[in-house]
Amino acid sequence: MAVLPPYPTHPPHPGGAPGGVLGHAHWWQRRWVRYGALVTLLALSGLVILALVRRQTGSEGFLVGLGLAVLPVPLLVAAFRWLDRVAPGPWRNLLFAFAWGACAAALIAIVANSFAARWIATATADPSGADTLAATVIAPVVEESAKAAAVLLVFLFRRRDFTGIVDGVVIAGVTATGFAFTENILYLGTAFGTDQLTGGSGFVSVTAATFFVRVVMSPFAHPLFTVLTGIGFGLAALGADRGRVRKVLFPAAGLLLAMGMHALWNGSSTFGTYGFFAVYAAFMVPAFGLLTWLVIWTRQRELRTVREELPAYTAAGWLSPPEPYALGSMRARRAARDFAARHLGRPAGRVVAEYEAYATSLAFLRHRGRRGRAGADFVVRERELLHELWHRRDVARPALEHAARLTAPVVPVWAPPWPAYGHTPQGPAHDHRSPGHDGQWHGHGHGSQGYGYAAQGHGYGYGHAGQAHGVPEQSAPADPA
Repeated sequence: MAVLPPYPTHPPHPGGAPGGVLGHAHWWQRRWVRYGALVTLLALSGLVILALVRRQTGSEGFLVGLGLAVLPVPLLVAAFRWLDRVAPGPWRNLLFAFAWGACAAALIAIVANSFAARWIATATADPSGADTLAATVIAPVVEESAKAAAVLLVFLFRRRDFTGIVDGVVIAGVTATGFAFTENILYLGTAFGTDQLTGGSGFVSVTAATFFVRVVMSPFAHPLFTVLTGIGFGLAALGADRGRVRKVLFPAAGLLLAMGMHALWNGSSTFGTYGFFAVYAAFMVPAFGLLTWLVIWTRQRELRTVREELPAYTAAGWLSPPEPYALGSMRARRAARDFAARHLGRPAGRVVAEYEAYATSLAFLRHRGRRGRAGADFVVRERELLHELWHRRDVARPALEHAARLTAPVVPVWAPPWPAYGHTPQGPAHDHRSPGHDGQWHGHGHGSQGYGYAAQGHGYGYGHAGQAHGVPEQSAPADPA
């Protein structure tokens, strides 16, 4: 007998037009044309920035700068990817963000900053003052605007992947990581060239000092500034289609804060001998800690949203009762992927990961819908996500149910002091309760007290005196046929 979804749904027509009638898009609206133009733009920017940096640092300095500048990149990208584990966005967005920061934004910054410094020096006849003014006023405005352009493009053209604060933080942080990578090549390569001329070497060299300040002490500086812009776009994304003023105000406020903190950081060297360390200790470190706490708190809030919204789909038969708990726990998710990969191979582990991502997107979509913040395509998007889940359920559901049983916390459940049904003086009755594929719940009971798995109201519990405690919130529906 064929297994069908709990209720009939029909995915949208591929062309998006009713009745399957495909519209004819203009050539510039075709996906391959837009992707080709974007890749060409980034590639040309990369070639130009490569030539500029190499001309300023020399071939040897460029290679030294490249080798040293790449060291913090994997750590920063991994940190932002970890923050995005609840609802991971596609890798193509991260690749675009990094490439934009390393190529396009860096090129804009080098050209604009150089032009501004020369113009100020000519207008004021004070080259030293021009450099200070350019670093504290011009550079923050130009660089943060150039990096913010990547966040804006993802916000506008990848709206389905940009739903909240964490998405804004990740895109902004990866963009800034790419920008800092190119900038560090320039600074470290130039420092190495200076050491070659002056004979500096070892820990007292200019290269070592630059490496310590830019790579060891403050690898998070540029990501920290641009993350403020990302938070602004994330707050705008939470409003969905409501409030055009909010969509403009929050990103603009975040961008202004990013510019202000960047200007304070660049100007710290003008505050005296210990100005840099004072700004670092009094502003940078506390701001980094506060933003880290905010993002982690937001991530925990996302997990809570998953646990609260998905039970509605359990009642409709799309999910089994243990799944909302498992999908709302990072530990259970990892256990489910490992279980599937261990028993069915790595492709099964990837299928479970995809199932988790689609289920999380579904929970977020329902959350926005309940709050009146969903877009006009809510129903279409919900159908798409449900179909993606249904196609992967045979692999993902057993793994998630196993993970729920494995990770659910154990709490004591006390039996009543009076004799109960199934308990005789000769010995206790056994009642084994666990979620079964037949839609029934089986339990375990033994002795005078027991333990139940308290998994957000879903009981996988051990009961005593012939009955199980920890009754599930909803009875598990049989697979619809």
